[in-house]
Amino acid sequence: MKAIQVLKPGDIQIVEREIPKIENDDEVLVKVKYAGICGSDIHIYHGTSPVATYPRVIGHEFVGEIVETGQNVMHLKTGDKVVVEPIYYCGKCYPCKIGRPNVCEKLEVLGVHRDGGFQEYVVVKKANAHKFGEHLRWDEAVLIEPFTIACQVTWRGDIREDDFVFIQGAGPIGLAILQYAKYRGGICIVSDIAESKLTEAKNLEADYVINAMTQDVASEIRRITNGMGANVTIDAACTPKTFETAVNVTSSAGRVVVMGFNEIPSQIPQFMVTKGELTICGSRLQTNKFPEVIELFNNRKLNPTALISHRMHYTQIKEAIKLVEDKNQQVSKIILEF
Repeated sequence: MKAIQVLKPGDIQIVEREIPKIENDDEVLVKVKYAGICGSDIHIYHGTSPVATYPRVIGHEFVGEIVETGQNVMHLKTGDKVVVEPIYYCGKCYPCKIGRPNVCEKLEVLGVHRDGGFQEYVVVKKANAHKFGEHLRWDEAVLIEPFTIACQVTWRGDIREDDFVFIQGAGPIGLAILQYAKYRGGICIVSDIAESKLTEAKNLEADYVINAMTQDVASEIRRITNGMGANVTIDAACTPKTFETAVNVTSSAGRVVVMGFNEIPSQIPQFMVTKGELTICGSRLQTNKFPEVIELFNNRKLNPTALISHRMHYTQIKEAIKLVEDKNQQVSKIILEF
């Protein structure tokens, strides 16, 4: 079979590998149908991921058809359409014990610490294969995993009906968060530096948009919220500056959700946090969110394909990466067909 492997930073190749075999009774063999390119895949390619190891078959957003099951797999059968949950955890450490396995002390993520979904066949544990509705197309269902990230973010931010929600960054994840925040009843403000992305946000029913290149973000947030500030601010742009902005524009008793892995320190005065008794929290991956998101997809409560800008064959991976990195191209989510 073919697999897309980053041999070392800057070196990505399509390689030939043996089709993996089921070795344990609780495993399933999945024939991959579609996979999505995530920003973290690009970081791994460039060597800027702080957690990835090499060589690595990348890809953690993928769906496929079950072609074989282990003897102890009862709830899944050959032919089922599944989305793969890409995290493995120990179940014994403190985070696992309190229901937060997404930050397990021994966390392993497919496509990062273990070989992922950019290959024609993958073996995974039965618990990691989630069945979705037969009526969903592959190119819809491949967005389930990114929407679990959005679900996690809105849960961490405790978004409530009529909260003012400020989302910094209108990339694929920012737009998924926008959809989920709207589903939860939030009044959504989206900022970005690209007008084309703000247009996408408007099309997905953002209540307000701010061009951070031409408008003063803090002033606009104060104007929109009548001086209160955003009740929940989500930093999906993930720079030191946007984190500082997030704290600055959040209302008293508000929540700030941080998604970035940037190691450059931000300048956050303690006074800003204490004065408004802000809650600042990180959001990483997801915690048991697949069932909720799959139900919303099955009932078509979300619009996943609105995020897709390009559909390409997996053999075009190098062209896809060039597209992602070309600032002159309007690129949102690229999905690969296997």
